[in-house]
Amino acid sequence: MIKNKHNKLLTQISIIAAITLIFAIIMPLVLPGFRLKLLGRFLSLAIVALGIDLIWGYTGLLSLGHGIFFALGGYAFAMHLKLQLPAGQLPEFFTLYGVEKLPLFWQPFHSFPVTILAIIIIPGITAAILGYLVFKNRIKGVYFSILTQAALLVFFNFFNGQQKLINGTNGLKTDTEEIFGILAGSEPAQLIFYEVTIVSLLATYLICRWLTSGRFGRLLIAIRDDETRVRFSGYNPTEFKVLVFAISGAIAGISGALYGVQSGIVTPSYMEVAFSIEMVIWVAVGGRGTLIGAIIATLLVNFGRTFLSEQFPEIWLFFQGALFLLVVTVLPNGIVGWWQEYGWVKLQSILGLSYPLMTYPHIEKNPEFQLEKEKIEKSKLGKGFR
Repeated sequence: MIKNKHNKLLTQISIIAAITLIFAIIMPLVLPGFRLKLLGRFLSLAIVALGIDLIWGYTGLLSLGHGIFFALGGYAFAMHLKLQLPAGQLPEFFTLYGVEKLPLFWQPFHSFPVTILAIIIIPGITAAILGYLVFKNRIKGVYFSILTQAALLVFFNFFNGQQKLINGTNGLKTDTEEIFGILAGSEPAQLIFYEVTIVSLLATYLICRWLTSGRFGRLLIAIRDDETRVRFSGYNPTEFKVLVFAISGAIAGISGALYGVQSGIVTPSYMEVAFSIEMVIWVAVGGRGTLIGAIIATLLVNFGRTFLSEQFPEIWLFFQGALFLLVVTVLPNGIVGWWQEYGWVKLQSILGLSYPLMTYPHIEKNPEFQLEKEKIEKSKLGKGFR
């Protein structure tokens, strides 16, 4: 049994390594610059999908406001890029509104290391505060979803109206700024951001897999399935929900920073309700609680949307709606869930491969029975010596 688990782990690592190498080395060679940039943006969106799967698929918290944390990460990195100017100069939009001195909260973003920390910490802390205010009152289910969407609207309207501080509806452009002496919108810089996105996606996936594979993951699932029983078992679900919501928010911040720098601009539109709902759709299409499904569905849905919007610009939204209805009605467990429950078995049947069943002609040959029998015998021997 241990050997099988070891072989399965090695197989998974080999597949992940192979896919990573394909995206990191082969894709930049075969895709034109525009398509590669699109792929980089979609891979960055897969990061936020992992965060949503962590809280929705494993913990049962359906957030419709993750655009908040996504945008905060994007703005943090965009502010750093905007400050890559000669000493004493201000970003151009400040002069348009008569601002003569850099606002205090902009000052820390002169530093690149501080900016990297801010991309993670600011969305994470914001998510923790919002989560604590909600979870301490034991608000859950649809009420939690409504509250996250209400918070999203508050942030959207606030950022929209801050013309003097963050350029309001116009947002902050990133492709015309420099980072380490290289134009952020140039092909060499975009290739670097693409590779960083791949590394970040892989690291996020491994972290989420680690979090969900041990006791912490089992506790999250227990909270999702029966929070009351978890509370009666001596655990405080509030603390764990706040923690996992903060982690999910930090993941969204990383995603927003990478998406913004590859899109060329960060605007309050990142906090539009429709965008946050799309994030949930990606997870639903891929399969809740699968992690890999969130990545696959994000790429499929976004590439499908790009293709359909190019071929059918007037009706492509109907295709997206039909896809979501199809998943809800026909594939409730998503693409990966369907594959695990039915698709793989069906493929084996078509190929004529034997499908191993965990049955035994005699109960004595069952390894679990033998293990239990040995434990009972040792227990009896121990009592006999007493």
